Amino acid sequence: MASSSLDALNAELTRQTELFNKLRLENSDPAALEESRKRLGEIKRELASLKPTGKDAKKKERLLLKTPKGTRDYGPGEMFCRDYVERIVKECFVLYGGAQLDTPVFERKDILAGKYGEDAKLIFDLEDQGGEQLALRYDHTVPLARYLAMGGATNTQSKLWQVGKVYRRDSPVMSKGRMREFSQADFDISGQWDTMIPDAELLSLLCTILTRLQVGEFTIKINHRKILDGIFEVCGVPAEKIRPISSAVDKLDKLPWSDVKKEMTEEKALDSASADRIGEYVKQKGSRQLLDRLLTDVTLTANAKAKQGLDEMAILFTFLDAYGITDKISFDLSLARGLDYYTGLIYEAIVEASAPPGLKVAENLDPAPATPAAAPKKKGKKSGPDEDEEIDESQVGVGSIAAGGRYDDLVAMFTAAASSDGKKWAGLPCVGVSIGLDRIFALLWPKWVESGMRSKEVFAYVLSAGDGLLQERMGLVQELRAEGIAADFLAKNKPKLNAQFAAGERDEVPYAIILGGDELKAGLVTVKEQRWEFMDGKKTKVESADKGTQVPRAELAQWLKATATFKDWASGRLIRQ
Repeated sequence: MASSSLDALNAELTRQTELFNKLRLENSDPAALEESRKRLGEIKRELASLKPTGKDAKKKERLLLKTPKGTRDYGPGEMFCRDYVERIVKECFVLYGGAQLDTPVFERKDILAGKYGEDAKLIFDLEDQGGEQLALRYDHTVPLARYLAMGGATNTQSKLWQVGKVYRRDSPVMSKGRMREFSQADFDISGQWDTMIPDAELLSLLCTILTRLQVGEFTIKINHRKILDGIFEVCGVPAEKIRPISSAVDKLDKLPWSDVKKEMTEEKALDSASADRIGEYVKQKGSRQLLDRLLTDVTLTANAKAKQGLDEMAILFTFLDAYGITDKISFDLSLARGLDYYTGLIYEAIVEASAPPGLKVAENLDPAPATPAAAPKKKGKKSGPDEDEEIDESQVGVGSIAAGGRYDDLVAMFTAAASSDGKKWAGLPCVGVSIGLDRIFALLWPKWVESGMRSKEVFAYVLSAGDGLLQERMGLVQELRAEGIAADFLAKNKPKLNAQFAAGERDEVPYAIILGGDELKAGLVTVKEQRWEFMDGKKTKVESADKGTQVPRAELAQWLKATATFKDWASGRLIRQ
């Protein structure tokens, strides 16, 4: 901010100096000359006040140690939890037959342009790099479509997944996992398949992942773009306003209907009668019963798009029954998904914390709720033209933790744009799901801490009693690692025993392996189990008079693997219930 102000004042000083000299040389009106001189003096005084001197200069020259807005560091304990989440997601991706893909973190700007509707303003542009206009990727979907198009759109019937960071210049809500740099895990199915089979497969995958992650009660809201577009058409929405109106409807999970209607009519110039008719539809949610009711709606089924969407939803519900996940699904006509590239089924997963505080599931569809949710409060003022207002995080929900849908035309859009012959290229139908790893972490981390989960993988800590026995400690650690047991030791020649125990306790290692000169000669080691418990809400080491168990060194690895702690180690638990 200070730098931009200095630049602006210096530029103003240059202009005012030129004006003053011109007036003086032209013998202009004395009043105008005096006014210019005063202004020149004011600018110089402002510049002097902004330029630090003496001790203040040294203070202001200090490096500001902080991460950029909307980003954060994760410590070892947090990363252990994040790695646990990512590992489960990847295991499920493989379980469902996926193969891994990786694409660049930045793309050519023209690849990303025109794909995100009103959210295009959130794309992070990069400086011109060697003649290329570049931007950080907004999601994994468009880079995947570009990848498939580069292969000639011939990668039929494939299941591809990708995990990595994406970037959006949004107003961050850090405590809810809504950031400018965040991790997403995507699974996409491309190619010609029979109707709704891959769509149902992805909904099954999403239910499997969220169940294994133990995020708590969750609901997957589903809708169909063709049904929604059909609703807009029968309600009198002009074709050029369908996407903007769809974007407004998509805010019903954050705003009451009255606010959404106001956006439609006042900001997007839709007539009030059309908005009211839309409201009659988008307030409806349910399951197969809602679908059956819509199929009897003569006005709606007369629209070809809506009828096709309803027929596909009927097929989908049959498959959801086969997967045994119908109870997790809500057919919600207010779900719109703002991205332009969706063409069919759309969905998003929500939990209780998804909605803003005060905005309940039924409340947002009430035309005049008794206590409507307030829009996120702003904290403070903008400090400059490029700065965003701070949001009161207590007024914001986590939002959806996963979302996706069908995008049958995106690959064809790329192949057609890359063709110079003007021919219409065959498309490659795709459907995918994107899982917000940071939002899931924001939900799980407090539970992780409260449940006494550990923060490191080390299972055995090798100590020496008496002489340092450094080489012996190194040798045993290496033996355990060769057996797949995470092991460590204190990197000191002759450490004190208490210091070694303290180091192992800091890493929350469940087994201390103690080496002694006499025991080593006899081919033995002493194993002491370390336990933790909750006391006053804090994780505390359990003090024990147990001297440990002597185990033949040759059998140590198998002895450790046979313990209940080792068998449950992958769960991440430290405190056993």
